[in-house]
Order: sequence, then C-alpha cells, then structure tokens
Amino acid sequence: MRVAGTRLYAARVRLEDLRRTPVPELHRLYVEEARDLPSGGLSALKADPRAGARAIAEKIERRNHKAQAEGRRLTRLCLFELPLWEQGITLVGGCDEVGMAPLAGPVIAAAVILRPGTRITGVNDSKQLTPEERDELEPRIRAEAVAVGIGRAEVSEIDTINIYRAGLLALKRAVRSRSPQPQHLLIDARKLDGLSMPQQPIIKGDAKSITIGAASIVAKVHRDRLMSQLDAEYPGYGFADHKGYPTPDHLDALERLGACALHRRSFAPVAKKLGLIPEQQELFAMPKTRAGEAR
Repeated sequence: MRVAGTRLYAARVRLEDLRRTPVPELHRLYVEEARDLPSGGLSALKADPRAGARAIAEKIERRNHKAQAEGRRLTRLCLFELPLWEQGITLVGGCDEVGMAPLAGPVIAAAVILRPGTRITGVNDSKQLTPEERDELEPRIRAEAVAVGIGRAEVSEIDTINIYRAGLLALKRAVRSRSPQPQHLLIDARKLDGLSMPQQPIIKGDAKSITIGAASIVAKVHRDRLMSQLDAEYPGYGFADHKGYPTPDHLDALERLGACALHRRSFAPVAKKLGLIPEQQELFAMPKTRAGEAR
C-alpha cells in the first residue's frame, strides 16, 4: 500500500512544487520517507539553485545506485535457482549448517525452500552479515519460504561419529524435518546420502545461492539463540557471548571451571582439560574470524 501511495503522490507533484518546497521538507519526503520523485524530479533537484536541494539529489542518486547494485547481486544469487524454476521445479531447497568449529553445543542445520522468483534484499552468506542484519533477515526469510526445516546433531553424536559426519547428519535431519520435501536440493559443497531428490553441491554455496544463503542465516540465528538460552543453564562460560567458539574468554572459563555437558570431549582444548587424547585437534587453530562468525 505504501508503494502505491508514494506513486500516487509522485504523480500529483509537479516540478515547480519541488522548487517551492523547503529543503527540510524535501529531505523528509525524499530521503527519510524515500518517496518517488515526479518524472524529471531528480534532474530538477540537481539543477536547483539551493545547495541543500542539490545535496538531496546526490543522496537520492546514491540510494538508486545502491539499489541497482543490490538488484544485480540478487540476480547473480539466483543463478542456480532460476534454471530450475524455469523448468517448473518449484520446490528448490537450499541447506547449510553452522556450529562446526565451536568447542561446545550442537551443530545446527537449516533447509529452506523459497517461492520461485523470491528475492530478499540483503540475503548473503551468514558469515558476511552482522548479528543485527541476520536477526532482521531471519523473519523475512521465514515469511517468504514455502518450508523451513531445522536439524541438529547433539554433542554426544559429535563425539561419537566425528564433527564432519555430525554436520551431514544435521543437514539430513533439516531436509527431512518439513513437508513439502524439496524436488531439488542445493547444498554447500557436500552431498547427502539417503535422500531421494537430486542434489547439487556448490562450493561456497552460501555466497552463491539465495536458498543456501537463506538457510545459513536461519541456522545461524537459531543456533545463536539456542546458545544464549543454554547460557542460563550453564552459567560462567559466556555462551551467550561467544556461542561456544574457542575465544580467549571461553578458553579461560574452561580452564577455571572445567568442561560442562555442552562441551565436545573429542575437541582438543576440551580433551586436554579432561586429560583425554584429542581426536579432532586439526580443527583447532585459533579462529581468524570474529567469535560467532566462523562455522
């Protein structure tokens, strides 16, 4: 309704009205409220003798360029989905997992099916987004989705079958958890056995596919919220802040308090603290990304 209203407003506004409108009002209407200018309005503002009006024109032009760039990015992000949608494959699913590198907590995976033609401004690999951006995008993804599934692999499973297989298990559980099932599955650089639909592994798929990117955001938001809730059950470790990743604060808490039920015994820092032989120590170079941004 707002878009239609702004268009009607723009149709009623004449160029001479722009020249008579005070600069603060121009800023409110066309910068803050982002209303549509009348035909020729941008050129009129750029030629306006008032410096403030010309500055507004520059802001509008930058906003337009940014929107055009985002449109091109979203087109590229749909390159794997578009051919499938055009073939009539409407249930294209993307799946991704998070929580492979932490010392504590489960692996969480998400599977997302978007309606054909869906474009959600801002969707990207979850690691490229801030927590605030992910929190803003997650409900929009769910609103646009045909189906969203969540799967998890527990700490006991991680320690029993290893982290790589646990990630695959969480992904399969996410895909199987919701109906309808995907007709075609896009997945980040993996292939899942035991699933009947065709699968397409894509290297760095969370940055190349809108459905995989959407799944990475849903999974990340779900896991971050879960770890914040578990912080209350296991106080003192700082799970709400670092989400289980091997930050200095987490390693210090592990040294002071020992391991809790959330800690992965097969991971080197935890195994070392418990006097066990680490089985998955190759995963534990200190992370180069910010805490909470790694997989």
